[in-house]
Amino acid sequence: MARFAPRAFLRLRVAGLAACLLSALVPSGALRADGVAVRQTEGTLHGFLILSTLAGKRIANGDLTQTVHGGRITSTLAFHFRDGSLHEETAVFSQSHQFQLVTDHLVQKGPTFPRPMDVRVDRASGKVTVRTTDDDGKAKVIEERLQLPPDLANGVLLTLLKNIPRGGNLTLPMLATSPKPRLVKLQVTPAGQDLFTIGGAKRKATHYVIKVELGGIAGLVAPLIGKQPPDNHVWIMGGVVPAFVKSEAPLYAEGPLWRMELASPVWQ
Repeated sequence: MARFAPRAFLRLRVAGLAACLLSALVPSGALRADGVAVRQTEGTLHGFLILSTLAGKRIANGDLTQTVHGGRITSTLAFHFRDGSLHEETAVFSQSHQFQLVTDHLVQKGPTFPRPMDVRVDRASGKVTVRTTDDDGKAKVIEERLQLPPDLANGVLLTLLKNIPRGGNLTLPMLATSPKPRLVKLQVTPAGQDLFTIGGAKRKATHYVIKVELGGIAGLVAPLIGKQPPDNHVWIMGGVVPAFVKSEAPLYAEGPLWRMELASPVWQ
């Protein structure tokens, strides 16, 4: 299993943990760009994932599938929870010189989630549609048009992380959709390399810490009222073909940190 691109953060469609996380990138220092340069092109794949609590309790099984249509990639990450809940996100993106999100569609439903969410994002037009429920359980639809930057990370966060030069800090925009659509910033910082093993062989993965910056008055007030999103963590194995290894991030706003990892086959 060489390539993975899940997501989700902040209910950013956030989203996420998936999942995207720029003009030409500078190999060191604080980076900001209009798109992530394509260093590793994405292709067709079917990967298997597990979702668990930080204590190790498995709560969902996942599939990541990608298909190629011309110059566009369609990536779908689906988690099926033991209680019947569903988290499914489909991102369409292009990879000509730079990665750019085209559309993103997130569905969350079932008892795992505080409220159902159906979020559609069209980056070029800026149209964002959120279908959910209010505090009384009544259907609620929010439609807005926003200026969405070309390096929007929704749905493609891990794909972007596999394509950045090792050792550089960077800032990425992401669309948060709770309680209403708004742009936030992801500050991505490498935190060294961690060891893990595959089949007894030692490997290394770069540990990225991702801070969510709300900005504005909300950003100033959030830490005071306990609403500041927790740091997210992603591990990417480097080399000729970078690969996603693990992430720890919430799937919805104010949700717990859940661990997403590659699944290993178990034969009967």
